[in-house]
Amino acid sequence: MVLSQNNDLTQGAPLRKIIQFSIPLVGGSIFQQFYNFIDTLIIGRLLGIDALAAIGAYYPLSFLILGFVQGSCIGFSIPLAQSVGEENPRHIQRYLVGGYLICLVLAIIITPIMIVSTHSILTLLSTPHQILQLATGFTMIAFAGIPANILYNYSASALRAFGDSNHPFYFLVMSLFLNIALALFMILYLHLGLLSVAIATVISEFFAGILNVIFFIYSGRFPKIKVTTDGLNRRILGHICMIGFPMGLEYSVSAIGAVIMQDAINLLGVTAVAAQSAGDKIRQLFTLPMESVGMAIATYMAQNYGARKPQRIKQGIKSGSLIQLSWSFAAFVLVMIFKKTLIGLVLGTTHGQTFHLTDIYLTTISFFFIVHGLLMIFRNTLQGLGHSMYAIVSGLGELVGRGIASLVAMTSIGYTAICYANQLAWGLSLCYCVFMVWWVFKKDNHLKPNTTPL
Repeated sequence: MVLSQNNDLTQGAPLRKIIQFSIPLVGGSIFQQFYNFIDTLIIGRLLGIDALAAIGAYYPLSFLILGFVQGSCIGFSIPLAQSVGEENPRHIQRYLVGGYLICLVLAIIITPIMIVSTHSILTLLSTPHQILQLATGFTMIAFAGIPANILYNYSASALRAFGDSNHPFYFLVMSLFLNIALALFMILYLHLGLLSVAIATVISEFFAGILNVIFFIYSGRFPKIKVTTDGLNRRILGHICMIGFPMGLEYSVSAIGAVIMQDAINLLGVTAVAAQSAGDKIRQLFTLPMESVGMAIATYMAQNYGARKPQRIKQGIKSGSLIQLSWSFAAFVLVMIFKKTLIGLVLGTTHGQTFHLTDIYLTTISFFFIVHGLLMIFRNTLQGLGHSMYAIVSGLGELVGRGIASLVAMTSIGYTAICYANQLAWGLSLCYCVFMVWWVFKKDNHLKPNTTPL
């Protein structure tokens, strides 16, 4: 199979290619955060502070479980992208089918386990009693939608492995508008409260996943999916798992730190929970585009690794870092200008203790956006090169950073420590990833200098 020029990341100027491939991913993250922002407005204005705090209690679990799912699905597509860069039709078919089969097994195993354990986990995390029932109902429905989440994430990752980041973006935008409409309908007319938001999210994710699959099968731009015993090759399935699951675990290990931090926040009371939740929702408006660039870097690295073009890989690191540096500065300026307006929109008030704490959180974290941006470049470089096992340790760096901040939060410093938790986590993880990228270039024969021309 030969990629079209637009989808081939192994040819052309690296900066231009990364930007072109990243734009739909960034657009998707912006629309996703636009939805999350509207979602927060709906919850805060129509359902109240308790509902907003319940979402805040759910977020670390989402980071832990759905982060594992998303990371694994992206990882399952890395060998596929490497095979696309290598232009090996047999491997492309094997890795494509193998990824779908592993996703099916993952959905069957993980979904019932998480639904049954929801209440116990939230109780263990010291979720305030007044929001425990709300948080439990919302989280159970979200976990019931894990198969839809897996379907969307792997189908989108498979399309991106072939260099197509546009159509997953189109389908995501359609699903987000559907999500908002369904949530409002169920809140205003069916009176389902906070459950409406969870139900609407599950339906819209399934919708987007189905559109990805239909496009892949019927557009005529991709190889036909042939389920044969050749796709059940144990070596192929093992290779997919060895790259995919460590990526998922890296997300989860990092998320354990967020769970520990959420436990510390819960002990500070509902006001702190609501403030941190609102602040993090706004923060994500500015940092998720960085994560989208990171996803683009993973695919770019995978295709060029398969094509054995180490010089393009090095140039990709430089180009990706430049993009992140530029956006980090712009995001900082935007936060400084619009933060009070954004906080007021989320909370529905421009004064009070919750507003004040949200302002502190957002101001503090915006100074360190560049650390997060560079982390996305170096971590995803490791993953795109197929070294997912190394990336797990970067998750441990985030775990340690958030764990330290959580311990400090239990002292008189309290909420201030929470405001610095993510920055400490990002910094420790970035130092490790930079070192490991250097180490991989020294040891991996695919990356020896001057083996292939730029």
